[in-house]
Amino acid sequence: MRPSPIALQRSALAIALALSLAPFAQAAAQEASPAPTSDTRHAADKSGEGHIKEISGVVVTASLLGDTADTLSKPADVLAGERLDENRAASLGETVASVPGVQSSNFGPGVGRPVIRGMDGPRVAVLSGGLSSQDVSTVSQDHAPAVEPFLADQIEVLKGPSTLLYGSGAIGGAVNVVDGRIPEYAVDGISGRAETRFFAGDQDGNTSMARVDGGNDRVALHADAVYRNALDYDTPRGRQANSFVDTRSGALGGSLVGDWGYVGLSASRFEDAYGNPGEPGDLAAGERGVHLEMKQDHYELKGALRDLWSEGNGLRFAVGHTGYEHTEFEGDTPGTVFRKNANEARVEATFGNAQGWQGAVGAQASSGTFVAIGEEAFVPETSTRAQGVFGVARRSVGDFQLDLGARVDKVKSSPDGGDARSFTPLSLSLAGGWKLDERWKLTANFDHAERAPVEEELFSDGPHIATLAYEVGNADLRKEAANQVELGLHYQSERMEAKVSTYYNRFRNFIYLADTGDTWHWDEEDQDLPIRQWTQGDANFRGLEGEATFHLAVNDSGDWDLRMFGDTVRATLKDGGNVPRIAPSRLGAQLRWERGGWRASLGATRTNRQDKVADNETPTAGFTLVDAHATRHFDAGNVSWELFADASNLTNQDARVHTSFLKDAVMLPGRSVAFGVRVFF
Repeated sequence: MRPSPIALQRSALAIALALSLAPFAQAAAQEASPAPTSDTRHAADKSGEGHIKEISGVVVTASLLGDTADTLSKPADVLAGERLDENRAASLGETVASVPGVQSSNFGPGVGRPVIRGMDGPRVAVLSGGLSSQDVSTVSQDHAPAVEPFLADQIEVLKGPSTLLYGSGAIGGAVNVVDGRIPEYAVDGISGRAETRFFAGDQDGNTSMARVDGGNDRVALHADAVYRNALDYDTPRGRQANSFVDTRSGALGGSLVGDWGYVGLSASRFEDAYGNPGEPGDLAAGERGVHLEMKQDHYELKGALRDLWSEGNGLRFAVGHTGYEHTEFEGDTPGTVFRKNANEARVEATFGNAQGWQGAVGAQASSGTFVAIGEEAFVPETSTRAQGVFGVARRSVGDFQLDLGARVDKVKSSPDGGDARSFTPLSLSLAGGWKLDERWKLTANFDHAERAPVEEELFSDGPHIATLAYEVGNADLRKEAANQVELGLHYQSERMEAKVSTYYNRFRNFIYLADTGDTWHWDEEDQDLPIRQWTQGDANFRGLEGEATFHLAVNDSGDWDLRMFGDTVRATLKDGGNVPRIAPSRLGAQLRWERGGWRASLGATRTNRQDKVADNETPTAGFTLVDAHATRHFDAGNVSWELFADASNLTNQDARVHTSFLKDAVMLPGRSVAFGVRVFF
């Protein structure tokens, strides 16, 4: 595919917007400042103790008690600032894949869901501002999450069971995208950021975004937009046909703000069109491949009342409504249509300093109806209702911190024409943190988490063409239960930050898709598809992950950092065999340099061979991806600019994603480079 005139016009418009907003904001500002509030790169002093990266102090909004990443007893990572800019990608999974213990599923560049410690799909919650994304990405691996990582202020990754906060769909973890579409604090004047980037080498296309925030001490307003046009990419072995992506997203939001808190509304639209490279068609013969066209509208009311009972205590609430639809096209002919309408509400109250205890209680409720119409309607129309109550408590005594939590849910799934199933998942958590001295901290977590089966696991019965299988559900599935223990060790000094975690997770009634050995004949393509049955069995997950950043030098040559990370997970069934599609182990390193507005880095990540596979699953060869980044940052009045270039797969390696159903047919892009401009005002 080549850029259409419309695509080129939109790209030119985005560039013009990025260039024109800055002087407008500069004229609107009351006083010039060399540090625009939208540019977080000025937030930390890079001398002495300030050289410790500021990310450890970022507030994790997904935590009920306003924790920062370094005070949580639970394992968590936050992507923000420079690191987030370097990792932004078309999919959420690819954006967070640099976090230890986190990789991405892959169904082409348009689809990538986070895989946390070997778990994905309905075990990993994808959140936007603390509410579920309410798409259908858990139903099939070719369905993309309806979130836009290019708009994120920060992305929070909660590893391990997060069921206490977000219900049974977070038994493996949660990824929360914080986009600021509903402002929570007063905005002084006008601020924002814009970016446009172009791809070259084995990738071709562009991505552009802009956001603007404005207001005063009583009213705050927000607007944002993203446009992405990525053409079919090349691999070291040739063109990956039908791998295009075309995305449009935008939102408007506003809040009433004050010392008392805030209350606000937002409305957003997410549109996405992308190809399925597993079914590329034959353009030379006039046969276009299978592609998907998605549309989601989301409306949200959110607010907080601060210092209600005493300082630091308050109430937060959020209500969201989502209307989702996507159509799977076979060539130019509409095929299966997937629709979902969902509502969600959440309220949290925090209490602090009652005889040394802090705590929070809350309630959450959701309702949704999922329907598939067409040839690939392998899941019947299903309505799901869920309600849950939860609470957490914390006590700090000297250098010891104790965290307790509990949650109980009621989940009911009702298929059209079938018997409803009800489940009552219960989750409990005990966590402790010991500050051994000023540098060392030890953490321990004990979790019991339960998950209710989802509609595709319970009620599917039909050909699932995206995965080239006939899937059969099991309406008699029981709750999935996991007992996990985790130990973590953290070290932080002026010259080094490091953390390592090891965990063991024992599942009872683990739900997985197993090959039966039988086949079903697909008449349309005259092809036999394997019959796969959703089944249960006990399973064990154990893993190790860690990272360390060494601050090598701070001198006239610049600031030099070396980051190293690694992760591995092993997942086996108690009755013998391996859990399918488990992410392979990795080792990576990155050398970073910064001086006088210049930043540069060179890194490599080794993804090892995965040969511990399930029955009828093929192994995947290992590969090493080398990347590089260079940025020139400069300030002009109250506006900051960045010119940047990002290179990937510099050695042009053959790379396949083991967690993907398409790994034998689809490769990652070859040697590529992206270059562009960012502006903060």
